[in-house]
Amino acid sequence: MKTPLLFTVLSCASALSLFAESNVVLTGVHNCCKKCDTGIAEAVAKVEGAVAKTGQEKGKVTVTAKDEATAKLAVQSLVKNGYFGVGAVAPTVVDQKVKSATVNGLHLCCGKCVTAAEEAVLSVAGVTGHNAAKGSTSFTVEGDFSTQQLSNALHKAGLHGDIK
Repeated sequence: MKTPLLFTVLSCASALSLFAESNVVLTGVHNCCKKCDTGIAEAVAKVEGAVAKTGQEKGKVTVTAKDEATAKLAVQSLVKNGYFGVGAVAPTVVDQKVKSATVNGLHLCCGKCVTAAEEAVLSVAGVTGHNAAKGSTSFTVEGDFSTQQLSNALHKAGLHGDIK
């Protein structure tokens, strides 16, 4: 008699775990305006079964998904779309000493986004300038600097871009 009851309880627990949501909280994400909120929500929504919640705390984004694998994909989509935060996995950057690099895909919807990117870029030793502008999808960084340091500075500012 105990075996069928135990089997039923375990079956129900297993079935409920299939419907368990997974949450990933990212902190330090650049999110200065309504367009950033929209960009974050759209980036996460590209992954079916995932949504992003912003606005609960400055720089905090909560990704909720149907399961852990979907949550990880949603965070990857967020990074791919120009945002970054503590809790996300940073794509590998080949560290090279360069005189010029192009940053692609960084979210630059407004002046505050450009200012955040500018402050990050100019904090890198050896950088002498950039041409980031509102609405741009890419920009160039000039000087004599490390691509890894550039990536780290952007991440610290809550931003991400593909550096070439």
